[in-house]
Amino acid sequence: MNFHAHETTVIDSPCEIGEGTRIWHFSHIMANCKIGERCNIGQNVVISPDVVLGNNVKIQNNVSVYTGVTCDDDVFLGPSCVFTNVTNPRSGVNRRGQYDKTHVGKGATIGANATIVCGHNIGAYAFIGAGAVVTKDVPAYALVVGNPSKQIGWMSEYGSRLHFNAEGHAVCGESGERYRLVDEGVRKELASAVADAGKTS
Repeated sequence: MNFHAHETTVIDSPCEIGEGTRIWHFSHIMANCKIGERCNIGQNVVISPDVVLGNNVKIQNNVSVYTGVTCDDDVFLGPSCVFTNVTNPRSGVNRRGQYDKTHVGKGATIGANATIVCGHNIGAYAFIGAGAVVTKDVPAYALVVGNPSKQIGWMSEYGSRLHFNAEGHAVCGESGERYRLVDEGVRKELASAVADAGKTS
């Protein structure tokens, strides 16, 4: 076994768990899910059948990742955040096999106690504030808060708020990486492009 699982963890078979992943107390990994390398899965977490997690995904305590959810590499799921997978659940109606899909892009953060209503995708490096209720797709790098969630800005890949100047350029205060607004979205400028811009300025 090339991963660590606490003795109280329940792991159903078959499933795939990558090298260096750590799974903590009272968590349940269900059949046919795929978990990448170097993930950290906290206490009392449920990973439902057919869920796919990329590498270096960090899941805090008390999170249930239901069937229909996929997460790319480097996703952060905060404590007690919530996914749904049926839009109109009824106890007396069996809707198994009708699960809506939700995809969480690379490097995205979902804050504590946030709720992601199923069928809405989270873009790469998006940041969902604590307690937000997401009811529509979230663009890459977007910062959204509230219920229902509303975009209030943009975030860098390091998780710092981006402040764009009149020309549509911003610099991450932590990494120094540069970003620009394009077509109502955000793009990180490649280091080579930044260097070329410096030569011509």
